[in-house]
Amino acid sequence: MPNAANNRSSVDGEFSRGLSLFDSTMLVVGVMIGSGIFIVSAEMSRNIGSAGWLLVAWAIAGGLTIAGALCYGELSAMMPQAGGMYVYLREAYSPLLGFLYGWTLFTVIQTGTIAAVAVAFARFTGVLLPRISEGQYLVKPVLISSHYAVSLSTAQLLAIAIILLLTFTNTRGLRYGKAIQNTFTLAKTAALLALIAAGVFIGRNGAAWHANFGDFWHASGFSPLTASLDAGTAMGMFVALCLSQTGSLFSADSWHNIAFAAGEVRNPERNVTRAMVIGTILVITLYLLANLAYLLTLPLEAIQHAPSDRVGTATLQAIFPGLGTALMAGAIMISTFGCINALILAGARAYYAMARQRLFFRFAGNLNSARVPASALWIQGLWAILLVLPRTYNPETGVFGNLYSSLLEYVISAALIFYVLTVAAVFRLRSKRPDMPRPYRTWGYPIVPAAYILTAATILLVLFAFRPATTWPGLLIVILGIPVYWLVRTKAETAVPAESPEHVSSRH
Repeated sequence: MPNAANNRSSVDGEFSRGLSLFDSTMLVVGVMIGSGIFIVSAEMSRNIGSAGWLLVAWAIAGGLTIAGALCYGELSAMMPQAGGMYVYLREAYSPLLGFLYGWTLFTVIQTGTIAAVAVAFARFTGVLLPRISEGQYLVKPVLISSHYAVSLSTAQLLAIAIILLLTFTNTRGLRYGKAIQNTFTLAKTAALLALIAAGVFIGRNGAAWHANFGDFWHASGFSPLTASLDAGTAMGMFVALCLSQTGSLFSADSWHNIAFAAGEVRNPERNVTRAMVIGTILVITLYLLANLAYLLTLPLEAIQHAPSDRVGTATLQAIFPGLGTALMAGAIMISTFGCINALILAGARAYYAMARQRLFFRFAGNLNSARVPASALWIQGLWAILLVLPRTYNPETGVFGNLYSSLLEYVISAALIFYVLTVAAVFRLRSKRPDMPRPYRTWGYPIVPAAYILTAATILLVLFAFRPATTWPGLLIVILGIPVYWLVRTKAETAVPAESPEHVSSRH
């Protein structure tokens, strides 16, 4: 049963428990499904080169995601307050480790994802409205160094407008944010189901079946991993499967964001866990079916070389010639809009929790009259907007890229480290805090968390060995947070004492 804290009035400045199990599940599904499922299978299939192993790669990601949800469930039931992973890492290890996660979340992970998904929304809007383009400049790129520039295109402007609109809407109250979330999550789920149905029942053809299922496990058309290693060997396939997880795992990422907003979930000791498990199982099932639809409609070679890696678009174009591109653009616009809203809604709650501990801007630890962390929402939104503006520049080709894309690539490995540490916290807290109430205990303990840690750690080792250019910089971003932590902590010690974790936990 919900406890008395669930029904407190706004006089004491606490969150409103406005998220039901349905709302919470919609947030999990909505934040997971963005644009990745329609794109990443192209690069994954180029690494793996086999229809069978492509599905295995997605199944591995699915198993890890669901296992992670089962493990996080125990932590969320123990600590059902706003903050999610920041709180879990702080309580299991130290305030420093909690801060480093929050630092990385704010500087790149959450805000960079908001920026990336907002620009994806703008790009696919450009399919229907050609004037919305990253090449249509309002302010042409201005070089600020040999490899970086800033610009403002019509696509960037639309991305900024979407971030501002959804940030403002979420400051008006939880009911507005969850209304948008529920509407767009249901719409994007229906759109993905329609794509699956079209591929399975309308688009399937003999050529795709023969090419993909006639030799289900044979690897062909793959890109070499190194000069002497490719997916044609057992070791090469193992490495390719690990490297492919950067696409599949992070297309299914952010499922834990509901824990950031645990302070607003009714009966959080039960419903946060339920929402994560139900949501992840639903999304992973949809992702596997979507890839099956791709394989029934397109030969693997067509998936590997889909224009701009847009596998979903290529699939619908094969089924509905002349209409597929527009149909997929509309579907991705719906999907990304809902994803941005979920990221904005959830992320600000983590910064709110940090601010309550004097580890973030102090004013971000306040709630407005609508009982939402408006200051944290605006800080997050403004930083995400700033990440939309910078561009990377290749002086050899003259091509401009997006800075946030590079940053996100850098922190994939760092984020996975935090996930491993959080799952390991289940073991640590059972030893460190054995008497702490656990309304839910990890299903399959200790096998499930141990399997997660072993599998994720293996993927990490492969990433560091074979993708050093995009993994080691991620660690640097995390490490840069250490001097920031000591600076912030020193300043906080001279100010008003922080709210104790125990007090925060008891209130929520």
